[in-house]
Amino acid sequence: MSRVSRVVVVGGGISGLAAAHALVTGPNPPEVTILEGSPRLGGKLAGADLEGVPVDLGAESVLARRPEAVELIKAVGLADDLVHPATTSAGLWIGDRIRAIPPTVMGVPVDPSATTDVLGEAAAEQVAHESDLPAPALTEDVAIGRFVAERMGPAVTDKLVDPLLGGVYAGKAEEISLAAAVPDLYARLRTAPSLLAATAELRELGQKRAGQPVFAGVVGGINRLVTALEQDLTARGVKIRTKLAVRRIARTAEGFELEAGPVPAPTYLTADAIVVAVPAAPAARMLAELVPAATTELAAIEYASMAIVTLAVRKADWPAGATGSGFLVPSVEDRTIKAATYSHAKWAWSAEAGGDLAVLRTSVGRLGEEYVLQRSDEELVQLAVADLRKAIGLDGVVGSLVTRWGGGLPQYAVGHLDRVDRVEAAVAGVPGLAVCGAAYRGVGIAACVASGGKAATRVREHLDALETMKS
Repeated sequence: MSRVSRVVVVGGGISGLAAAHALVTGPNPPEVTILEGSPRLGGKLAGADLEGVPVDLGAESVLARRPEAVELIKAVGLADDLVHPATTSAGLWIGDRIRAIPPTVMGVPVDPSATTDVLGEAAAEQVAHESDLPAPALTEDVAIGRFVAERMGPAVTDKLVDPLLGGVYAGKAEEISLAAAVPDLYARLRTAPSLLAATAELRELGQKRAGQPVFAGVVGGINRLVTALEQDLTARGVKIRTKLAVRRIARTAEGFELEAGPVPAPTYLTADAIVVAVPAAPAARMLAELVPAATTELAAIEYASMAIVTLAVRKADWPAGATGSGFLVPSVEDRTIKAATYSHAKWAWSAEAGGDLAVLRTSVGRLGEEYVLQRSDEELVQLAVADLRKAIGLDGVVGSLVTRWGGGLPQYAVGHLDRVDRVEAAVAGVPGLAVCGAAYRGVGIAACVASGGKAATRVREHLDALETMKS
């Protein structure tokens, strides 16, 4: 009888956990070990209690229009706790007030006449004349912010694309890849007569799916997915080792050898296959001798740091004019906070769990703004509260929590997808090795789950091929 194949998953964030889950829930599951360098699983998914109210400290929802994350939530027993936001109508803090966001595709306007309040009359007029320009006829990737500014004017990039898209990556709209960040729009701009025509087409498609919720969450916080996954994986025999960082991976005659732990007292593990599910910089280091071509590409991916300031206030003190799910802040407005989410308004479970308290989150810091994050927790809270006072008249904060995500978000620069293709081609030259995570084809939870599933498929195909060779 042949021995069971061994797979090591390096990295216990959502991508690595999803890869492990896909491996052990299929036929003839291999023996899986997860190695995580930090003390806990979950990566950018974390939770805590603030004044007795459960809160998410990282991502708080998943894209429901993609099936991967929702299916995983159901698979680990959280189907009954799957919920959708009560409201998703965010505004924009521009000048002296919160303004309604006009219809857009990731910040790119659909209807020029609806942009006047945000952009001003002259800038809205420029948007209306975009269709007079020659057709975009895109043949290669461009920076979305620059491209939109050239066709519709800089105000569109500054006041719409920057807060809506730049906020997702904590990056600069002028540098974000159109092909990687908004692939549907990029595909249409190859043949569409104008940028306005392309956004109108996509908006129409979106309206056909109007009945379907865009986002989903979990009662008590999306971070519960990590705990549920850990329990599910442990029950299926997966070994999970935290505080054990991998330093290098080498090929052996039988498969792979991993060196982990402190240099003076290393831990060695062997495996038939490996999934590397860590951010680009550590992945580049551990793959240096195994796949040098991938290392060069991975080392070039930049990461942005940011912080989440979570606040609790009395519901009795909540400003009557602060409606909807929150607001976004364009960088040109020169505020400390980049966004605010009214968790108690967005999620019914948060309002219920809060009792007399309402919880809200603000995000601080973007690529190139590391200096903002050098301030103390107390200062960040004071700055966030001062901004909220100006924006919505909020006073009387009764509790706060600062969560720092150093190097938390990968930046998808122009040519990112070509870079990922080169990484995957180099990795494909090493049978039994796969990579996954937010650094590749999407930063959201659903994209990371999909990335982990794809890595698991690659590994499973290798293990099946090994079995065939043996028999």
